[in-house]
Amino acid sequence: MTLPSISVIVTTYNWPQALARVLNGLCAQDYQQVEVIVADDGSKDDTADVVNSFRDKFSFPLIHCWQPDEGFQAAMCRNKAVSKAKNEYLIFLDGDCVPLPHFVGNHARLAERGWFVAGNRILLNESFTKEVLNKQLAIEQWKANRWLIARLFAKCNRIPTRYDMPLGNLRKLSPQKWQGVKTCNLGVWRDDFIAVNGLDENYVGWGLEDSDLIVRLQRHGVKRKLGKFSVEVLHLWHPNNDRTNLSNNEKQFSQVLSSSQVKAQKGIDQYLIYDNS
Repeated sequence: MTLPSISVIVTTYNWPQALARVLNGLCAQDYQQVEVIVADDGSKDDTADVVNSFRDKFSFPLIHCWQPDEGFQAAMCRNKAVSKAKNEYLIFLDGDCVPLPHFVGNHARLAERGWFVAGNRILLNESFTKEVLNKQLAIEQWKANRWLIARLFAKCNRIPTRYDMPLGNLRKLSPQKWQGVKTCNLGVWRDDFIAVNGLDENYVGWGLEDSDLIVRLQRHGVKRKLGKFSVEVLHLWHPNNDRTNLSNNEKQFSQVLSSSQVKAQKGIDQYLIYDNS
């Protein structure tokens, strides 16, 4: 089976120290049919400095897609980044989620037409996150014994899986479950993403734009495939995001659930038209 070319979309906002750890993890990937696009939701110049510092370290393209800071608009910055993507398959990754060396390759091996892959996170605690950032620890390279010690001291909620677990059809037991799928670790074919018009930019502020995307993908006929024990990421601790606009997002998502909507009302098509003009 021919494995797909991958575009990794890394979403970030004003946390260059964390982004540096994520890009460091992407540098170490054992899969090379890849490009990385940093979807920047209005960060300051120090984030651009971090991206530029990694250009010579990467053996594949690294693109910085920036938009002005006009509030939390993750859907918009991801859509803009995808409009620049050249490859067949998308992996959405947050700028606080450090990938292990086999992350992209395992996503590529799990990629299957008619399915998206829902990845998961290993949670690091606050003090361990500060240690990782302050000491610039390459935790993606740690062996099992170091993670065992970290787990014993409750620095993380579990130990990373070093190798892909061949769960076969067990990964397909919940094809219509949308709950719990997040764009901090999600694999989807680019043409499926475009077919549903990407993320809906009417979601402003934190919350539910990813759930909206998954529901519409499933209505389009794309089913859920579990990525657990294969495409884990190391999630750096941070305070909860501002949820001021969550109630508005909840109302919008409720309307989507009660409808048969497949395409985003305000999605990626506006950028695809612009890029092709």
